[in-house]
Amino acid sequence: MSRRIEINRDLHIGDKSFNIIAGPCAVENYKQMDEIGEFLQKMGVKILRGGAFKPRTNPNSFQGLGLEGLEILYDIKQKYGFSIISEIMDPRDIDSSHDYIDIIQIGSRNMQNFSLLKEIGKTNKPVMLKRGMSATIKEWIMAAEYIRAEGNEKIILCERGIRTFEDYTRNTLDLMSVPILKEISDYPIFVDPSHGTGRKELVLPASKAAKALDADGIIVEIHPEPEKALSDGMQSLNFKEFEDLYKELI
Repeated sequence: MSRRIEINRDLHIGDKSFNIIAGPCAVENYKQMDEIGEFLQKMGVKILRGGAFKPRTNPNSFQGLGLEGLEILYDIKQKYGFSIISEIMDPRDIDSSHDYIDIIQIGSRNMQNFSLLKEIGKTNKPVMLKRGMSATIKEWIMAAEYIRAEGNEKIILCERGIRTFEDYTRNTLDLMSVPILKEISDYPIFVDPSHGTGRKELVLPASKAAKALDADGIIVEIHPEPEKALSDGMQSLNFKEFEDLYKELI
């Protein structure tokens, strides 16, 4: 059974409920986030995702707004009552980000950034640890143990697909990691169908499969206008598509 992790007094992960985390790949501006916040609050979503620090393969791509992005997220949190999940890439950003973020995300590229894992392990914040793009399940669990060894046991694992020879999808979504981790660990496990497939038309079937396999939740990318998104527009759902997904799953 998954350990029960308290996000706030009224919200827990690992308590047999199925949670949907949603939001844009990147925080672009206040207007975008306010529009998303208003929509998700009406839908009943409790946790808002949004990237302020963006690790990008191309150094010339949009890298995020940094601290300004976190300030926008905090304003939206206060206005609509969300808990916030956002990625930290650098140990030097932990202290300055601490009061803005409720769940710290560690992205795929940093799964084995052991210095970062150790420092985050010293915090009292829940942590979502995404699977490295070429990581085995054992390596993934060992990365979580780096955090746990420093005293932080509020760890949520997130399957986001692994790199294989298949190139139709962005990654190969290894959904069998969900029942495996349920068997061999006590960590709650989420699935990221957006990064796991890279194709918006596959997000719903992947999400339904994750729920059928008893995942603790999914983390999904949405955008008011995906075709204009500064990052990951191809895998982001528009509001109507997300509403259809939410109604099928909840």
